[in-house]
Amino acid sequence: MPDVSTVTDTMEATSNSRPMGWLARAGLTARAVVYLVMGWLAILLALGSRGHVDQRGAVTELLSRPFGTGLVIAMAVGFAAYALWRLSEAVFGVTGEPDSAAGRLKSAARGIAYGALTVTALSVLSGARGTQSGQQGRIASDVMQRTGGRWVVGAVGVVIVVVGLTMVHEGWSKKFLQYFGAVPARVRRAVIDLGRSGTIARGLVFAVTGVLVVVAAVDAQPAKAGGVDVAMRTLLGQPFGTALVVLLGAGLVLFGVYGLAEARWRRVVDGASS
Repeated sequence: MPDVSTVTDTMEATSNSRPMGWLARAGLTARAVVYLVMGWLAILLALGSRGHVDQRGAVTELLSRPFGTGLVIAMAVGFAAYALWRLSEAVFGVTGEPDSAAGRLKSAARGIAYGALTVTALSVLSGARGTQSGQQGRIASDVMQRTGGRWVVGAVGVVIVVVGLTMVHEGWSKKFLQYFGAVPARVRRAVIDLGRSGTIARGLVFAVTGVLVVVAAVDAQPAKAGGVDVAMRTLLGQPFGTALVVLLGAGLVLFGVYGLAEARWRRVVDGASS
């Protein structure tokens, strides 16, 4: 029977293998497609169309298109691949970053989130109805009904705001470049511009979403904790709301394009080339 160290070494080698690199790139591609669709849905929402600007809304939109079933199956596989890659980073460290507990925790959170998104994609395929914003609002309502629940929801909102502002900083400082190896000179400037503008826009969307979660806790109105879709609809009701939502939607599209560049050129594993 192999000892623990042998098993651990085997698992670490697997996490840095060529197949894991393929899984990472498949996952990054799926994430990029989701943000492309979310951005487009946000722009359409600002122009008066219907639809829900969140991951479930994006998957539902893809399902409605020609070959939609195949697209969503591919997306579900991609989400699962992304989750496995991030969870492997949580165990063995994040490629492109100094090893730290914070980096591992972020990867664990991302892995869990995309595992849940895999389940969401499969539920959409099976015909499940409902919206992501409604589901998040119901969860917030359930938590608020418990002792100290409003404080818990408020704390979650603060964390989301901090995550969003961190993304804004990472975009402005171009910190994301640490994840790249060699990028062809002909596209490097475009990758930097896309990554900067897209990451800032994504961070602002997260920050607004988090603020609304805090407001939901303060006002005891769980419906306000409905995620990105509620955030976009709330912005639409503000002065210059249409322009703001169009700009943020365009920013999410840019982040999606940048995500495709990540899928192509990001250094996703150590050791073996992927």
